[in-house]
Amino acid sequence: MELKDPMFDLLSSLEQIVFKDVPQTVTRSQKSNPFTEFERLRKGTGMKNDDFARAMGVSVAMVQEWESKRVKPSMTELKLMSLIQANPALRKQLTE
Repeated sequence: MELKDPMFDLLSSLEQIVFKDVPQTVTRSQKSNPFTEFERLRKGTGMKNDDFARAMGVSVAMVQEWESKRVKPSMTELKLMSLIQANPALRKQLTE
């Protein structure tokens, strides 16, 4: 029996709301590289490491681990990153 991550489900629902008007260019059959996805999302936020870590609820060391490709971000973390990247008002609120 596969366990479902409730946070992943919640973030998936939020992602559907945020991106409802954006055409989906990636199909489910395409698998993205978590490290490539992280780099794209991280650069898209324009945030400093400490602000990004605070917004993600992780340590600066964890962000550095992701950037150095020693640790792979989970799908839940990538979903949260995509929501932060897509919403400038949220980024501002999370870093204040």
